[in-house]
Amino acid sequence: MKKFIILIYSIVFCTLFSCSSAENCTKTIVIPSRTIITPTGSSYIPESQSVVPCDYVVTPIQEQTPLQNFSYEVLNFTFTPDTGNNTNRLKFDIKLNNPNNFVIKGFPYFTVNVDGVVSSSGYINGATSTCTEINPNSSCIFSFDKQQSLNLGIIQSIQLVNVKYYLTE
Repeated sequence: MKKFIILIYSIVFCTLFSCSSAENCTKTIVIPSRTIITPTGSSYIPESQSVVPCDYVVTPIQEQTPLQNFSYEVLNFTFTPDTGNNTNRLKFDIKLNNPNNFVIKGFPYFTVNVDGVVSSSGYINGATSTCTEINPNSSCIFSFDKQQSLNLGIIQSIQLVNVKYYLTE
C-alpha cells in the first residue's frame, strides 16, 4: 500500500511539475491583407501567415474607414495640360465640411481620374492649406497648386472623382 501511495504521489508530482507538450504548442494564424491610408499616400500590405504560441490572443485588425458624416464642395478645379513653360499645372480649392458637433482631426484623401487611370492621394506636397483639423459645424478650404515638368509625361486631363476624410485620432 505504501508503494501505491508513493506511486500516486510520483505521478501527481510529475504531472504538476514536468514540462508539458502545451508549452511547445504553436498555431499558424492568417493576417489578412489591408491598405493603410496616410496623407502622403497609401500602402498595400498583402495577406501573410505567422506562427504563434497556442495561447496567443488574436486581436482583430480594424479596417481604416473614412468619416461618414462629411461633405465637400468643389470651389475650383483647374488642370492646365501645358502652361507654355514646359509644365502642366493642377490647381484646386475644395471646401471640406464638418457637420458634426465635435472637432475632426485627420486628412482629406482625393480620388482623381488621370487620363482614364483612377488613383488616390492626400495631395500634401503642393498644398497651401491642408485642413488637418476642422472645428465642429465648420468648414476648411483645402488649397493645392503645383506645376510639374512635361518631361515626366504628358497628361491630357485630370478630373476629381471623390473626396474622403480619414481621422487620425
